[in-house]
Amino acid sequence: MAKAYWIARVNVTDPEAYAGYMALGPAALIAGGGTLLSRGGRSLALEGPEPSERTVVIEFPSMEAALACHASPAYSAAREQRKGAAEVEILIVEGLEQDDR
Repeated sequence: MAKAYWIARVNVTDPEAYAGYMALGPAALIAGGGTLLSRGGRSLALEGPEPSERTVVIEFPSMEAALACHASPAYSAAREQRKGAAEVEILIVEGLEQDDR
């Protein structure tokens, strides 16, 4: 089964309100089977548009696990805290199978 990677591009518009998301979001992602690989470190656009303020990459054991985490009550509560505090784009990308590499 291929792993899946959740890629979020985030521009925080209200840091105080976004703190409510940060209090819940990472724990919900980890509880949902995610492993945080990158969370807002340096990023550089070599081609295409400039990167968002924060780029987050989270590894999940499968596409189904990533989708289940996004739909979970814990992550839904975190998303509710984020409303109006950030502009967010989230992609989930399926990785290659071990023998496809």
